[in-house]
Amino acid sequence: MKTCIVIPNWNGADIIAECLSSLQEQTYTDEIIVVDNASTDNSIELINKKFPAVTIIKNDKNLGFTGGVNVGIEHAIKQGASYVALFNNDATADKKWLHELVGFLDKQPGAGIATCKFIDSNTKLIDNTGEGYSVWGLPFPRGRGESDSNQYDDKIWIFGASGGASLYRVSMLKQIGLFDNDFFAYYEDVDLSFRAQLAGWKVGYVPSAVAYHQIGATSSKIKGFTTYQTLKNLPLLVLKNVPHRYLFRVGWRYLLAHFSFFVSAVKRGNGWQALKGDSKGSYLLFTGLKKRRKIQKSKKVSDDYIWGILTHDLPPNAGKLRALRAGWWRMIGKRHE
Repeated sequence: MKTCIVIPNWNGADIIAECLSSLQEQTYTDEIIVVDNASTDNSIELINKKFPAVTIIKNDKNLGFTGGVNVGIEHAIKQGASYVALFNNDATADKKWLHELVGFLDKQPGAGIATCKFIDSNTKLIDNTGEGYSVWGLPFPRGRGESDSNQYDDKIWIFGASGGASLYRVSMLKQIGLFDNDFFAYYEDVDLSFRAQLAGWKVGYVPSAVAYHQIGATSSKIKGFTTYQTLKNLPLLVLKNVPHRYLFRVGWRYLLAHFSFFVSAVKRGNGWQALKGDSKGSYLLFTGLKKRRKIQKSKKVSDDYIWGILTHDLPPNAGKLRALRAGWWRMIGKRHE
């Protein structure tokens, strides 16, 4: 079965050569596709010169992660691909990374996504081992910041996969749709994983597949980008995907978290980006209602199943929210979920 790797690129001339070198050394791949989001550096020239076998698709403007990878996925589907891997331009892969992911999906017909152990290339700590989703409406990378001490070496089913280094089954994508362009960047991978779970597909974590990530190499180039995208996208993620039965229970918690994020952004000097993210996010909630109806109407699993695969606590990295919650518990003298 044909497998393609799609790499979105925006002004990544300083990092993409190492990425492509590692992908060309894979023991399994059919086509490597770089989708360039209107770079203004010499990315295209560098790829053409050093990696002539790589397919390059040029966008006229920056379509973000979602728009970029969707263009690449559509190309791969037209070429007859059965699987499409996504890979960040600031990442590198072990030689058997793709081989291990393909082998997993080959053996698990009910799995729509397979993800890897992603290591921070700078600190050698874990970047993520897939994505979790909290009943507070907050996604989080499993294991981020932890030393890799074999605690994530079991092959298991998880909630979601990082779009930075994961493999997707094309038949699943044809059923549930590609990445939602309204996200542009950040949490679009969690949204797709959530939609996959609702449609009855599973997500597998394959620890024998390993990749390395230079965290934030692209997003750090734009001031306040993460703040804007976070406050814009998280409400849409909740609205579209959380089943009716649990929407209020997740929603009120998320509102508290959202307010905390906004205040923190203002204190960091990103108030303007936070306000813009809030404004755009409010608009997307109205447009997202139609998407929600379609997603919830077509779901194949029970609400209880979804509730059971969520994390019933704050994310491990939500330190400020944990402190606020602890203060509330002390004040009322009673612990709540």
